Amino acid sequence: MIAIIINENLVDLDFINKHTVDFEKIKKSFSTIPIREYIEKSNLDYELVRQVTIGFAKSKKACVRVDLGIQQSIHSTLNSYLEKLLFIVTGNFGKEGANNLHTQLVPIVGHSDEPENGGKTTKVTGMKEIGNFFPPNILPAEIDNEHSDRIRALIVDSANPILTAADSKAYIKAFKKLDLLVVIDVANTETAKMADYVLPTQSQFEKWEAAFFTLDFPTNYFQLRKPIVKALGNTLSEPEIYKRLLVAMNLFPKKLSFLEFMAKIHSRFPSFGLFPVALKIYLILFPKLKKSILIVLYETLGKTLKDGARNAVMLWGVSHIYAKKYRKAVLRTGLKGKGFKLGEALFKKIIDNKSGLVISKHKFDEVWELVKTKDKKIHLYIPEMITALKDLKTEKLNTDIFPFILAAGERRMYNANQIYRDPNWRKKDREGALRIHPNDAIKIGVLNDNYALIKSEKHQIKVKIEYDNAMNLGFVSLPHGYGFDYIDAEKPTKIMQNGPKINMLTSSENCDPITKTPYHKYVPVSIESI
Repeated sequence: MIAIIINENLVDLDFINKHTVDFEKIKKSFSTIPIREYIEKSNLDYELVRQVTIGFAKSKKACVRVDLGIQQSIHSTLNSYLEKLLFIVTGNFGKEGANNLHTQLVPIVGHSDEPENGGKTTKVTGMKEIGNFFPPNILPAEIDNEHSDRIRALIVDSANPILTAADSKAYIKAFKKLDLLVVIDVANTETAKMADYVLPTQSQFEKWEAAFFTLDFPTNYFQLRKPIVKALGNTLSEPEIYKRLLVAMNLFPKKLSFLEFMAKIHSRFPSFGLFPVALKIYLILFPKLKKSILIVLYETLGKTLKDGARNAVMLWGVSHIYAKKYRKAVLRTGLKGKGFKLGEALFKKIIDNKSGLVISKHKFDEVWELVKTKDKKIHLYIPEMITALKDLKTEKLNTDIFPFILAAGERRMYNANQIYRDPNWRKKDREGALRIHPNDAIKIGVLNDNYALIKSEKHQIKVKIEYDNAMNLGFVSLPHGYGFDYIDAEKPTKIMQNGPKINMLTSSENCDPITKTPYHKYVPVSIESI
């Protein structure tokens, strides 16, 4: 599509000249793309692709929306680069109806420096940090080795990598080698069963909680959800668990009497701004507490919040940061106040509005303030991506042994997270069937509603077959959110399995060379009737 746009002079040159750098460099690379050959490989019609491309390029407003289908498939990072180029070369960025950046109340993803500039790398695989994260896909390799600095202890919080991360066998082998495994979770997951200690926490129905995907633009929203049921006994919230661990390790004081006192005054007279001053002085006197600043807030200001909203106190800090950083956008919501008072007003509004609220109203030209390059322009040429683009021409995919491509993790009506262990709530697709085109199924002799053996280079599992005309020939799919072990109420002595454990089939080596993102949507497999 990008090659067609460039070759047929459909680029938005005004936008490119004003807002981008290095267009001529990438233009050369795309002018040599064998367009018809690539469309044929994609099993698409040339005229249809061209028609859609021209429609996209000439449209007054257009936007690209992507998800895991291309982000967890072959060429993952290249795909992400190309889909952004698609909307940039057509000028569909930074305006209404197009792609835009957005602000985040809680900045989950940050920026990582290159190692030569102080950025972190892992000890064993030498993986660079990306967006302040390391990919879970490399974790087994960081544990299962004899390196002196290998990972030997792990806390797993609200995750079940034994079942949900790529290459379950590699995870199981690695976790057996850990000196210490601690799991903080709601359910007795497959990972929890391997743990030395399980610290049971409360579900999202039992505590104050929020999803931090504040991704709307230009108007941004946030909702703090209050609990709807009373917490069960013998469980604690995550902040309480971490506080007790820090106290037990002598890394946190048992009492913060002075700050608690100042927090109580602040709760009555917030406009005085006494607590932030006291907090700043306290952290100067005790700088080691900066690392656990959220627990400091939990133990002081958190105790003053009504209706047990202590967990929500972290939003106090981020409200002040957000209001300072995006002052104009916050003021447009109708909130009033200068400096500290605006952040305080935003925090109070979040706490008081249980059904959600508008946290900021931006203008489209403010998108360019969110671009982080020094010149506020989009730098189009990324050498690694242009190399990956060139490599497509010589790429060969071997399908002799494994003639089918499995999408391991299709989103369906009855996917669920790990809290729902018993499958009896599912009205259909109880076993998470393998979907396959009837013509493919007939060729290999597998019948609808029967069972088959699906094999990858890593393992094999038994699956139920479901004919589906919507599947492309050569492609099959299994859903995520299945494969859990559970105890059936009618057979309490027997451990049951809820659908296929798809990550027994996936491989941690079958991944993107740059980000190590596993190719969940591109798993070569074979299928046999049983």
